[in-house]
Parts: sequence; structure tokens; C-alpha cells
Amino acid sequence: MIDALFGSKTRIKLLHLFLNNPGKSFYVREITRLIDEQINSVRRELANMMNVGIIKSDTADNKLYYEVDQRYEHYVPLRAIFGDDKDTATSAVKAPKQSTLDWQARLDELGGIKLAVMAGVFVAGSASKVDLLLVGNPAPARVKAFIKTLEKKEGRELNYSVLSYDEFYYRISIRDKFITELMSSKHVVLRDDEQILAKSK
Repeated sequence: MIDALFGSKTRIKLLHLFLNNPGKSFYVREITRLIDEQINSVRRELANMMNVGIIKSDTADNKLYYEVDQRYEHYVPLRAIFGDDKDTATSAVKAPKQSTLDWQARLDELGGIKLAVMAGVFVAGSASKVDLLLVGNPAPARVKAFIKTLEKKEGRELNYSVLSYDEFYYRISIRDKFITELMSSKHVVLRDDEQILAKSK
């Protein structure tokens, strides 16, 4: 039944393989062994999936490797369908985006956060490659635990950056490319204690 819905048995097997191994890459012959399908069929379906955007490729040691693109817009619902860890995947789909109040409480727990901006996967229509920017001097261990919790809620890896206040102030003053691209894409300012973004406009 699901084969008919998604087009082919090989594609279903590939989706199972990639969505159960986020962050892991495979080369073609390895894939054919793992899913027990013909190499031509695998290559054809990999090309289709690349065109759709669900997987991405990279070259290493003269081999072309493929892995799931966790920033693909339908990654979370597809993982809910094809992922073996149904509880985690389903909760990721059902979990609502955290409210601003939740975010403020979390930022307070981190301590030392003067500015926080979310974009990327957190903001619909955002083209930013950065999901969360934190400015201040939070404890690294707390940030790591915080990001881990967010990744579990989102069901995917997140791209984040932590800058000191001085570094951020310098970067924004020279119109640094990283900051400019983040602020020119759709984003939500969660906190700006020093009103630095308002002053820089």
C-alpha cells in the first residue's frame, strides 16, 4: 500500500535508511547492500530524491556519499512516517512551536544572554542557515544541554551560534556577512536587552 503511495519499493527502502540515520552518509554500493536492491534502481531513486531535496550529496575519498537533508521542509513529518523511533518522531510532529514565554524562561535559565534571535527551521519562510543566535556569556555546558533539548523537540539537528557581546557588536558595526544574512532573512528577536538591533537600524 505505502509502495503505491510513494512510488516504488526502492524509494521506500531508501527513505527508511536515510530517515533512520540522520547525520550518517552512505555511498551507492553500500546502499545497495544495505537495502538489497539493484544498483541502477538505487541510482535512479537517489537522483529523484536529490531533485526533491530530501537528500544531499558530498564527495570524500573519491566516493559520492548521500545523506538525508535535515533542513528539508518536510523532514519532520517524513521521519514520523519512516522513522523506527515512532514516539520521538511523532512527538516532534505534534509538538507546537515553543511560545515566547517558554523561550524567555529558557533564556533566563541559561544566564548571561543579552540578545537571542531565532530563524531557520524555527521561523516559517526563513532562508537562514542559522536557527538560533545567542549573544552573551552563557555557560557552554548549559548551552549544549539547551540545544540538545531543542533538537529532541524539533526532531533534527540545529545550527546555532554563540557570540560574546563585544564580538557581536563589532560584527554588526562592520556589517559582517554572517550577521547581515541572518538579519535580512525572516527572524524573530526573542531578547535584546541592550536594544542593539534597534540602534543599529
